[in-house]
Amino acid sequence: MSSVEEFRAEIRAWLADHLVGEFAELRGRGGPGREHEAFEGRLAWERHMAAHGWTCVGWPVEHGGRGASLEEQIAFHEEYALADAPARVNHIGEQLLGPTLIAFGSEEQKERFLPPIVAVEELWCQGYSEPDAGSDLANVRTRGALSPDGSQWVVDGQKIWTSLAHEAQWCFVVARTESGSRRHAGLSYLLVPLDQPGVEVRPIVQLTGTSEFNEVFFDGARTDVSHVVGEPGDGWRIAMATLGFERGVSTLGQQVGFRREWDGLAALARRNGAIGDPLIRDRLVQAWIDLEAMAASARRGVDPSVGKLHWAAWHRGLGELAMDVCGAASTIAAGEPYELDYWQRLFLFSRADTIYAGSDEIQKNIVAERLLGLPKEARV
Repeated sequence: MSSVEEFRAEIRAWLADHLVGEFAELRGRGGPGREHEAFEGRLAWERHMAAHGWTCVGWPVEHGGRGASLEEQIAFHEEYALADAPARVNHIGEQLLGPTLIAFGSEEQKERFLPPIVAVEELWCQGYSEPDAGSDLANVRTRGALSPDGSQWVVDGQKIWTSLAHEAQWCFVVARTESGSRRHAGLSYLLVPLDQPGVEVRPIVQLTGTSEFNEVFFDGARTDVSHVVGEPGDGWRIAMATLGFERGVSTLGQQVGFRREWDGLAALARRNGAIGDPLIRDRLVQAWIDLEAMAASARRGVDPSVGKLHWAAWHRGLGELAMDVCGAASTIAAGEPYELDYWQRLFLFSRADTIYAGSDEIQKNIVAERLLGLPKEARV
C-alpha cells in the first residue's frame, strides 16, 4: 500500500470512528447557502478534529500541520466529502490566511496567528470586496493610515459580501495606505480585529432568506502597526496570492459534493417520473459528463481561473435542472413563512456561483490576458 493509500485509509477510519454520537447529527450540515446550519455544533466538531491533528493537514509540520503532500491533501478532501462530514467553519483561516502568512508573514505574525487557526480558536473573514470594488478589486477605497504615534493602523471604509464576518474574530483587509495612490499601487494587507469599537457588522439577507455574508463598516478601527502582511504598499501581490490559495486543492473535495448532488437529483427524477422526459434525461447525462470532465481537469492541475469558470457554470446549471426535475412543486415553499427544500435552496444560492470568488467576466479576462496572451481589455 502506498503512503497516499495509507493516508486515505487513516482519515477514512478516523472519520468513521468519530462522526458518531452528537457529531453524527452534523453529517451533511452547512456549506454554501447553508452556513447557518448547526454552526456551534460544527465549530465543536472542527475543534475535535484539531485535538486529533486533522486541521491544516497541508501546512508544514513546523506550523502545526501534517506536511501532507498534494496527493494526500486530495485524499483528505475526498474522504471528508465522501463521509458527508459537516462543512468546515474555519476554512477561511485554514485555506486562505494561513497559507498566506506562511508564505509572506513575519515570524512574529506566524507565531501569533497560526496556532489559533490550527486549534480553531480564532475564526477569520476576508475583507476584499466593496460596494464600488467587487470584481474590480483594485478600486478599493477603504483606507488605512498610521496613528499619530505610529503604533497603529487606523482603518476607515466599508467592505461587502464578507462571508461569516458575523462569526469571525479577525478580518484580513485590503486597504489603501498610500495617499493619492491609484489602482494596484499603494494597497496594504492588514490584519484587523473585529471585536472593537469602530467595527460594525451588518448581515445581508440573501434570496434563500438566510444571511451568511455581511457588510462590514470600519470607522476608526485600529490594529497594531505590525499587523501588515509583507511591506506596506505590497498588498496587491499578497491579495492575489491569497486568491490563488482560495481556488486550490480543496476544490477537489467539492467535486465529491457535486457528485452527491447529481446522484440525488437523478434519484429524484426516477422517483417522480421526470426521468421519462427525454430532455431531462439528456440534461442529466450531459451534467454527468461535464462533472467527470471537471474532476479530471482538477486532478490534472487545471488553471484556477479555468476551474472556477467550469464548476461555477456547472453548479448553477444543476440548480436550474433541479427546478425542472421538481416541476411545478419547485415554485411552492416547503413551509411557512419561507421554508425552502434542498433543491430550491441549491437553485437560489447557486445563482451566486458565477459571481463570488471572482466573477465569470473577471475570470475570462484572466484566461484571455494571462493564459492566452491576448491584448488587455481597454480600460478608461
